[in-house]
Amino acid sequence: LREDPDIILVGELRDLETIEAALTLAETGHLVFGTLHTRNAPASIDRIIDVFPSDQQDQIRVLLGNTLEAIVSQQLLPKLGSGRVAAIEIMLGTPAVKNLIREGKTHQMYSVIETSSQLGMQTMDACLAELFRNGIVSHEECLMRAVDKESFMRLAKSS
Repeated sequence: LREDPDIILVGELRDLETIEAALTLAETGHLVFGTLHTRNAPASIDRIIDVFPSDQQDQIRVLLGNTLEAIVSQQLLPKLGSGRVAAIEIMLGTPAVKNLIREGKTHQMYSVIETSSQLGMQTMDACLAELFRNGIVSHEECLMRAVDKESFMRLAKSS
């Protein structure tokens, strides 16, 4: 890198070479932004790791666990009436999240996100439930987009 940037937008993290370059840049202290076509934060972690050969995945988990700052997932949903609205999931790179990444326990991340709202984290299902309760998006649309349908139903009923 000739210009010595502090922030780098990679664009779509589609293949091994691009993801490897983004991780190397992050490891050297750059703030790296990239996009993935995944439904939520844990799926994004799995997608990044699964791109690598199995003999490198443990090393990538450690690297990702050491460098990840946050994942923001979004889905654009049709609003009741007209227009679109973003449903957003936020997962921050807290010590608990980073440990789960290093240990390969992405299946446990959703519960960490659920219990960390005071830190600014939010599950996709919590956002969908709020959009439904506020009359912005239909119940059917939210249910179709929910990560955990039971969780969404429970959250949609609470006030």
